[in-house]
Amino acid sequence: MREAEITRNTAETKIKIKLNLDKQTGIKINTGIGFFDHMLTLFAKHGRFGLEVTADGDLNVDPHHTVEDTGIVLGMCFKEALGQKKQIERYGTAFVPMDETLGRVCIDLSGRSYLVFNAELENPRLGDFETEIVEDFFQAVAFSTEMNLHAEILYGRNTHHKIESLFKAFGRAMRQAITINKEIEGVNSTKGVI
Repeated sequence: MREAEITRNTAETKIKIKLNLDKQTGIKINTGIGFFDHMLTLFAKHGRFGLEVTADGDLNVDPHHTVEDTGIVLGMCFKEALGQKKQIERYGTAFVPMDETLGRVCIDLSGRSYLVFNAELENPRLGDFETEIVEDFFQAVAFSTEMNLHAEILYGRNTHHKIESLFKAFGRAMRQAITINKEIEGVNSTKGVI
């Protein structure tokens, strides 16, 4: 089984994540931020992951630390669960429509960290969630996983729909990238490592 369970405690947050790449063991998300819980649930459902997230952060300050640190730990879990990345497809791409919006996420599990984020999120807040931290979440995940992550809204109007399309596309692109292909010998790279 490709799985990981990581706890990370700082003076600002306490994050615990359990991730299963190969079995849908259930989705339990509790970060204290309703909109973020909804997005992580969508991500896990569309990625077909088992995912449990418990976050206790300094929400009296704002949601930033909780969201970013959750991204860090999620990335750490992906990195651990993938191990040496033998026989994985490595690349994943997903387009997801959400009503008037179309989002695209492209991934390379290359061992190199890079984020390209191109999304205009006009509404600065959805409930208690500050929309500018969507980019910070994706950056944290990309850098901790050590992957290239390109997330883009091709068009759209509604900020909720835009963010939702990205999280769903992220799940679907990750599912494609982590899929084991028995026809791949070793790792999917001429370098011999990724």
